[in-house]
Amino acid sequence: MSRKFLETETPAWVQDGLITEAQRQQLLARYPAEAVAAIGLLPLLGSLLLGLSVLSVLAANWQALPPTVRLGLMLGSLLGAYAAGNYFLRRGNRSVGQGLLALGLLLFGVDIILTSQLYQLVGYDASGLLAWVVAGVALSFVYESSWLAALTLGIAAAVQTYYAWVLGSFSYATALLSLGGIGYYWGRRPSVLLGQVLATVVLWQAAALVAVSHSKITWFFIPAMLLYAVGDWLPRAPAATRALQGPSLVAAYLFTLGLALFGETDQYAGLLRPPLLAYLGALAGVFVVSFIGKRRQGRLASLPDWLLLLPGFYLPGGLPLAVATLVVLYCYAGAVLLRAQRATDGSGPEQLTLGAVLFVVATMVAYFRLTWAFLDKSLFFLLGGVLLLSLSWYLRRRNAQALANTPPAPDERKFPPTT
Repeated sequence: MSRKFLETETPAWVQDGLITEAQRQQLLARYPAEAVAAIGLLPLLGSLLLGLSVLSVLAANWQALPPTVRLGLMLGSLLGAYAAGNYFLRRGNRSVGQGLLALGLLLFGVDIILTSQLYQLVGYDASGLLAWVVAGVALSFVYESSWLAALTLGIAAAVQTYYAWVLGSFSYATALLSLGGIGYYWGRRPSVLLGQVLATVVLWQAAALVAVSHSKITWFFIPAMLLYAVGDWLPRAPAATRALQGPSLVAAYLFTLGLALFGETDQYAGLLRPPLLAYLGALAGVFVVSFIGKRRQGRLASLPDWLLLLPGFYLPGGLPLAVATLVVLYCYAGAVLLRAQRATDGSGPEQLTLGAVLFVVATMVAYFRLTWAFLDKSLFFLLGGVLLLSLSWYLRRRNAQALANTPPAPDERKFPPTT
């Protein structure tokens, strides 16, 4: 008897008086979910091993097989994966069913590639790969699966990579289908993991567009921060918003850190400096969109994130650039620590840890970039230790104050005795 069956049917048995609630719980206890899941995975793993053995034999003799046999094997494996996935979904085993559907989606792409090779289709025609993305988006909506949606985004990133680095072009249809379709899906069913994957693939496709168009690489931050601004407008939980905005902030921070470490000369000017007015105008427009969204959603505390987008690369290389970027890194670390102290959504400890790490990174960069040549190493370690101990003492003091100001739980309060 399946535990999923019991979970679905036994509430009606209790309502009809066939069993009591206590008996229902006893039945469920006899079929623990972990044991059922493990037992259900054994035939799946066995089937996968058998399938891999068959595939290895076919791969070794693929060229010797007639074309009709090849087509039959490709269609059979594809339909078999989808049929097995639907079978497990109907039986309530959603994880195994989704895994088999994901396998079917991957086999669909493999079949497209093998069919192109079989019939000697034109190598630069990648329309078949676009059909792969369409199938992934459709499956994500039909089965309402965030795992299929994440897999579709990965497929879209691979297809866009093929377009950009092999064909030397950018597929706007792939970008629209994957980001628009899965973005709409995420808007309906937001999750942290899918939001992170979606944002990462957006940035990857933005980088592909910049590379194909031979633009200055700093134009990448216009679509990246536009995605960040979209997160400012979403009336979602903070975790979902941070998932969508996190990759853009990571990219901006790494870029600023790279300027602090490697901006030695003006050699980067040809790569990083777009036309001043056009770039600043576009960046200012995105900033206004972000600012309005933050104000509407009450998130102005995160406005210092835009410190990382200050266009310091227009400064001369060497000491001016190093000092400017280090000031930005320190200010951003301080803003994260200040935000952590004022956090009321439970993200305070996480923000404190992040701020402390960013502070240490900025200090290390300051030493290696500005003081390595003329500051004694022992003096540096002394100053660094004092700074870190001071920061630790301050954070502990703030944490103790926060705990002291927290009201006791209802069961811990002392009430006067009643008479």
